[in-house]
Amino acid sequence: MFSGSMVALITPLDDAGEVDYASLASLVEYHIAAGTDAIVAMGTTGESATLTVDEHVKVVLKTLEYAQGRIPVLAGTGANATHEAITFSKLFSGSGIAGCLTVTPYYNKPTQEGLYQHFKAIAEATDLPQVLYNVPGRTGVDLQPETVARLAKIENIVGIKDATGDLPRVKKTRELCGDDFIQLSGDDETGLDFVAEGGHGVISVTANIAANDMATMFKLALSGDFAAANEINQRLMPLHKQLFVESNPIPVKWAAHQLGLIQHGHLRLPLTELSESAQPVVMAALKDANVLL
Repeated sequence: MFSGSMVALITPLDDAGEVDYASLASLVEYHIAAGTDAIVAMGTTGESATLTVDEHVKVVLKTLEYAQGRIPVLAGTGANATHEAITFSKLFSGSGIAGCLTVTPYYNKPTQEGLYQHFKAIAEATDLPQVLYNVPGRTGVDLQPETVARLAKIENIVGIKDATGDLPRVKKTRELCGDDFIQLSGDDETGLDFVAEGGHGVISVTANIAANDMATMFKLALSGDFAAANEINQRLMPLHKQLFVESNPIPVKWAAHQLGLIQHGHLRLPLTELSESAQPVVMAALKDANVLL
């Protein structure tokens, strides 16, 4: 259902701090032309934490509108309150989205049983396919493979985005959940290795600015040509690393603006624009990766 290079799409903002829908439309066209396999709108990289509910919903629906059925669109619907995550999922019912990406609850640090009950309640409240999202570095809680296995028994929980970088988990999760349970990397630096271990693809930050390279790389990998895929991956490795020189999505929005993919690189507080000291670091990575337009 979901595989290959899926982009964790940035949300462009204008000088007034409002969503720049013209740039958003251009980004959708960029990814369709580049061969990106799916778009994830309003995830962490999309600054979902600082957009209002109305803005969140509108960005997803506009992304769908611009896509016109040419590329699957998933919606970030996570929250640290179960009822809020359910509300987001219900708001997209019948919209045409391909599924929901639902992050583990952040800050309140539930137990494994709490995580199970959280995701179970969300899945039972909607028919939309659910992709779990485990990113302990952001949330402070780690969704364990044994809990994932319990959740995988629920019909519309179809996969997981794993941003731990813990490659042995791929095999363990496959053994516990079966080959049909979708495993997507949330860590660009280890994404290709994740697929080599049996994963199905990546939800990528790097794809925001190197869409064609990422799409080509994962098509090669999924066809079994890891040698050719690794050549691309090694060239992109500076980006995989330096796009996190400051908190995501600060560097990638700056880079997208430098490449002319968006009109501005603005973010909403508490995120601030890329520091002057980090700008040469990201620019060097763009040059090393040969993605400058």
